[in-house]
Amino acid sequence: MNVALKRPDLAPSDFHLFLHLKKFLGGQRFDGDDEVKTAVREWFASQAGEFYNEGIERLVRRLDKCLNIGGDYVEK
Repeated sequence: MNVALKRPDLAPSDFHLFLHLKKFLGGQRFDGDDEVKTAVREWFASQAGEFYNEGIERLVRRLDKCLNIGGDYVEK
């Protein structure tokens, strides 16, 4: 069973990466889609490998916690 896909509180798209990207984009103004795409690509490229590793490790711990409590709600 893929718990993350059935649990909105464990959605990988909301976990770590997009929280930080949202902070980076917050308050910025762009003149068009191309500027947004460029800013996002540059932000992704500027993140150290440890940033991505930390996010994956935190997600694994959270999914493991969910599985160990039988799929119940997992606090952050």
